[in-house]
Amino acid sequence: MDETKDEGRRVYGRVKWFDPVKGFGFVVAGEGDPDILLHANVLRNFGQSSVADNAGIDLTIQETDRGVQALEVHLIEPPKNTDTPGLDDLAELGGDTDADIPLEPARVKWFDKSKGFGFANVFGRDEDVFVHVEILRRCGLADLQPGEAIGLKVVDGKRGRMASSVTSWDSAPKL
Repeated sequence: MDETKDEGRRVYGRVKWFDPVKGFGFVVAGEGDPDILLHANVLRNFGQSSVADNAGIDLTIQETDRGVQALEVHLIEPPKNTDTPGLDDLAELGGDTDADIPLEPARVKWFDKSKGFGFANVFGRDEDVFVHVEILRRCGLADLQPGEAIGLKVVDGKRGRMASSVTSWDSAPKL
């Protein structure tokens, strides 16, 4: 019996699709290459419960009898098309850029992908923070689960506090 473990190889690709309900999705690394299975557990080990379609992703993969599978996620980049139609509040803010806004720890209160929005609470504050699905996509995420720990950059919009950036808390830069 061969005890050597195949450590896999590292590739960069784009998320073809990912369904958090089904618990898996696929990544395409190159034209003509086989699709790479991305299991929800591998994504959770990176600290995320979802990933946006067409997001860039750096993976360690392994070829198995059942096809190519992701072993580890190293990096996720937002999809290239980051237009955010319908988010007039962010467009009108002007002055602050995301780099000027501190990342705050928060927990998802609820999020409904079909409605396109949800709310989170920043630790130590009572008010809800509005989270729009387009902001998630721009940040490389596709969905949020109630109770999920996240990092938010929060701005004051016309209708209250809203997220300008969202990251999974596990993958947030450590201060």
